[in-house]
Amino acid sequence: MQGINLEFKARMRDEKRVRAALQSLRPRVAGTDHQVDTYFRTSSGRLKLREGTIENALVFYKRENKAQVRASRVLLLELAEPDEIRTIKAILESALGIAAVVDKIREIYFVGNVKIHLDRVRTLGRFLEVEALASKGNLRQARKQAREIKDQFGILPEDILSCSYADLVLERRRPRRTGKR
Repeated sequence: MQGINLEFKARMRDEKRVRAALQSLRPRVAGTDHQVDTYFRTSSGRLKLREGTIENALVFYKRENKAQVRASRVLLLELAEPDEIRTIKAILESALGIAAVVDKIREIYFVGNVKIHLDRVRTLGRFLEVEALASKGNLRQARKQAREIKDQFGILPEDILSCSYADLVLERRRPRRTGKR
């Protein structure tokens, strides 16, 4: 699958409000997925292998790191066979090396063409992610949908992340400088 998502990711400060707003949209519930995303080193974009109880896929995407609703160009190959997943992971790890691993519990909901995730990311906390799939040439409508959900869920500009979970995991692993020499 190839496509463009208009998306945002945000820290979830008021989970009760987010859940109430989500229920008011009467979403289709896809389920709760334990996902482990292995990010591989690349010269551009992001390449990850998702291993989950619901979703398994090889995903390459490019997007700008901006704290706003932003376009993400996605190439996705859905995977089903555990042996296939293990083999692809071994090949990519050998060829590219692992950059980061993100372990999360993800609740997955759909409202029309909009996919809404409520995430609990190990060591990072709780987040909301919204992906509005743009139909052919209709980026404006998808951007509007993502912004409307952001507003309805009470997401503040300072809660929106400019980066991926992998970037946050890598940031946590970097040693902090104390300013002393």
